This record gives sequence, structure tokens and C-alpha cells, in this order.
Amino acid sequence: MAEEKVCLDCGAPIRGRSDKRFCDDACRNSYNNRINSTSSIFIRKVNSTLRKNRRILEELLGTEKTIKVSREHLLRKGLNFDYFTNQIVNVKGQVYYFVYEYGYLDLEENTFLIVRHKGN
Repeated sequence: MAEEKVCLDCGAPIRGRSDKRFCDDACRNSYNNRINSTSSIFIRKVNSTLRKNRRILEELLGTEKTIKVSREHLLRKGLNFDYFTNQIVNVKGQVYYFVYEYGYLDLEENTFLIVRHKGN
């Protein structure tokens, strides 16, 4: 005799198709929300930090092509140097750290050059 299948969320007996895993849509949603909540919290935190970094760089640069800003000023604004989306190394070997289209280059004496990448 086949073992009776139960809902993965509430444990109620499942009726219907043989591959059914939940008794209804509410249990399916509840189960998936619970499973994804831990990773979602981490992803939301990273995305929030990236958005904040982008906003800071965008506000500082404004309509200028490039500006120089001190490390202290960036830290006071709340820039988190640990979060960026990509790096570009120029022909001189200098590493630009980008948060989406806005980037910064660490110059000498705790000064940073803020730039915007035009993109394609």
C-alpha cells in the first residue's frame, strides 16, 4: 500500500496528483517564504548597501565629469568601501571600484577620484 503524502508546510494529507507537495496555495507560499527568508534578508541588506553607495557617489558627482573627494568625506556620507559591483583596471594598472555606473579611484593621500562610466 502506498504511503499517504502529507503537505510539506502543515502536514495535512494531500489529495490529488501524485507529484503534489502542498495541500493548497497558501501552504505552498508559506513554505517557500520560510525557506527563502534567510537568504532574502542577506540579499536585501547587500542591495540596500549598494543602493546607498550609488546614491552617495551620484550626489557627490552631480553634473561634473569627475571630482576629487577625501576618504573622510566619503566615510562621513556613509560610503561602505566593502560593497561595489565591479572593478575596472585602466592601462596604468589603476583599479577603479564601481557601484553600477559610478566609480572611484583611490589616489594618493586619502583622496578619491569619483567618475561616471558612460556605459553602452
